[in-house]
Amino acid sequence: MKIGVLALQGDFALHAKALARVGAEAVEVRKPGELDAVGGLIIPGGESTTLLHLMDEWEFFPAIEKFHAAGRPLFGTCAGCIVLAREVERPRQFSLGLIDVTVERNAYGRQRESFEAHGVAILDGEPTAMEMVFIRAPRIARMGPGVETLARHGGDAVLARQGSVLVGTFHPELTENTAVHRYFARMVETSR
Repeated sequence: MKIGVLALQGDFALHAKALARVGAEAVEVRKPGELDAVGGLIIPGGESTTLLHLMDEWEFFPAIEKFHAAGRPLFGTCAGCIVLAREVERPRQFSLGLIDVTVERNAYGRQRESFEAHGVAILDGEPTAMEMVFIRAPRIARMGPGVETLARHGGDAVLARQGSVLVGTFHPELTENTAVHRYFARMVETSR
């Protein structure tokens, strides 16, 4: 099973390593045409404004919308969550609108306020303990009725899913726990 990792900016290499640990073949995606070869796509963390600029420059928006329309799963972490959200606030910016959430950028503070927390995710109906690393993380401020919360921190949803779209406001690739990547790999496997 091949899963793409958008390799324009951010921590894509760590996502590729996490996918390898769960038995998936990671493919670094740098051009829209490369999406044809993968069954799912991870949009990593990084800086959302820069990531959006690069995606626009390389004409990724229509390709990702087509990818989504075909039912192929998407997973956005941190900046990737911002890119996939329906609305972005503080400040407002363009997003693809592929999951019915509103996110607030840098809601937990700047770089120096980054932190780690421990929580529990409900993945495939099973509680799973996990470490969560928040770096200039967005906050999910609103969730539409079709969005399912998979993990919380301090009352906020930090991992959510709507259909074939999974988003996280933290960085699962920065820990040794592969539960979230394993869950996404199962989403890709069952979408085929």
